[in-house]
This record gives sequence, C-alpha cells and structure tokens, in this order.
Amino acid sequence: MSLPEKAFPVSWDQFHRDARALAWRVANVSKEWKAIVCITRGGLVPAAVISRELGIRVIETVSVASYHDYENQGDIYVLKEISPELLEAEGEGILIIDDLTDTGKTAGLVRAMMPKAHFATVYAKPKGMPLVDTFITEVSQDTWIYFPWDMGFTYQKPIAENHKG
Repeated sequence: MSLPEKAFPVSWDQFHRDARALAWRVANVSKEWKAIVCITRGGLVPAAVISRELGIRVIETVSVASYHDYENQGDIYVLKEISPELLEAEGEGILIIDDLTDTGKTAGLVRAMMPKAHFATVYAKPKGMPLVDTFITEVSQDTWIYFPWDMGFTYQKPIAENHKG
C-alpha cells in the first residue's frame, strides 16, 4: 500500500475545536435547524458536537460506503437511507454534516437526496468543495487526513526526513 505524499494528522483536541468552529458558522446560517443528517461514519463525531452546541435534538444518519481501501475510492453504495419525513421539502431546514468532502462523490449523492439542505463539513478538498455550503479547513487534494479515531499513539518522523532524496 502506498500512502499519500502529504499527511495531515488531526488530534481529538483539534477536531473538537474545528467541529465547534463549524457549529459557529452554521449557527449564523439559521437559528432553527429542524434536524441534522450526518453521513456515517465520519459525520458522527462532528454531528454530536454540533448538535450539542446548537441544541439540535433530531439527528438522522445516512450511511454511504465509498472508500474500499486507502488508495482507491470505488463505487458508492447507500447502506441506510434518510427517513422519508426529513426528505420532505427537499431537505429545507436540514443540516447535513460530514467530516470531509474529498472527491465529492458522496457529497453529490447526498446533496441530490436533499438539494435544499445546508451541507457542512469540517474539512474540504478542492474536488468536493463546490458541493458543500460551509467548511472550516481546506486541504489539498493529495493530502490524506488522519482522523483521531483512525490513529494510535506512534512516533512521527519529522517532515524533513520524508523529503530526503
């Protein structure tokens, strides 16, 4: 398995700060969100933080599988649909949350289900950016984000050692 050239490790503290920052941004969009639809699994953690910060009690999930390994994003599959009552009015007043938009394939699929919803992600890569309304941090397309729930505590080589020829 070849890993991406650039790595962006995110600690629990940093992710929590970024998710709270996303809550601040979407709080300025609407004061009365009807519900959150989080894209599982990555959207679960930021949805929990945002629901707490904004007092949103209704949290729904849509389960979409797309990453089949660390190198290739295969076909996308909807494993769990959004409840029909939240799909009414094309998602108006609904906040869609995910950790990241990468290629935009997952975002495009969920956006098509709820075209009037507000789509927010913590991180965004250039290919997926046009599909989301709000995000906190832009990351280059060739960077792999290592989320805290995917990592253990290990030594990290200095950046300079990775660029020695």
